[in-house]
Amino acid sequence: MQDHTWFLIFKTMRPRQWTKNLLLFAALIFSQNLFNPAMLKDVSIAFIIFCLLSGSVYTLNDLIDLKQDRNHPKKSKRPLASGKLKPSTAIFSGMILVVLSLTNAFWLNINFAWIALGYLILQIAYSTLLKHIVILDVLAVSAGFVLRAIAGAEVINVPISSWLLICTILLALFLALGKRRHELLLLEDNAVHHRKILYEYSPGLLDQMISVATASTVIAYALYTMSAETIEKFHTDNLKYTIPFVLYGIFRYLYLIHQKSEGGSPEKILFNDRPLLINIILYLVTIWFFTYT
Repeated sequence: MQDHTWFLIFKTMRPRQWTKNLLLFAALIFSQNLFNPAMLKDVSIAFIIFCLLSGSVYTLNDLIDLKQDRNHPKKSKRPLASGKLKPSTAIFSGMILVVLSLTNAFWLNINFAWIALGYLILQIAYSTLLKHIVILDVLAVSAGFVLRAIAGAEVINVPISSWLLICTILLALFLALGKRRHELLLLEDNAVHHRKILYEYSPGLLDQMISVATASTVIAYALYTMSAETIEKFHTDNLKYTIPFVLYGIFRYLYLIHQKSEGGSPEKILFNDRPLLINIILYLVTIWFFTYT
């Protein structure tokens, strides 16, 4: 393959969206093992494996949605939708990525590997079936985030907090619903031609669902920081002081969705919106201060 083809394959893997796989580090951070070299190495390898695995899923998704993407103002510029990358090349590269990622997953940790395989099966089910079923489509997206969090815990053999799972699925629901709202408003009358499931939603319905997810996320996180289990684990009740960062982050994201018509690409917002990025950095620094010092 020419260098240009390799670049198109890499672009089809959507490296910008690999930021979602940073969730694998959650268990490492909250189990207070961030500075354990062996565990950090294993989670870093797991992160790379999930990047390759998710890259193969994005390639499959672009192959399945080829016709619909050509009707989308932004997705039509993707390598496959634009015709720059041949479907046969994408299929071959996707198969190589699956074999490479799963082989390394089983080499790294057997339990982690089964979760990675489960993630792959879920994503294939989403790309072929679940994304066409109302409500189950956004729940499937959330489940993908939960599997990432569980995988990060399994690879270092630490128990995962039920609170972490609850907060993860609620936050993922919030992001997925925001993305649906953005697509519905961006495409307007052409929405159902790009993604038929959008016919089942309306801005009003999505706003109500987003409100539920928003409130639930904040309440769940607040309860987590003040629970007896958390206080006993970290030997401090100061995690409650990180709640304002969570509130600001969610409110800032809602502002970008409603006032700036963004939300279609959460990972893009993360890198492009400076206030949100600063807030996340300050949150992580505060978490480190309260749990590692």
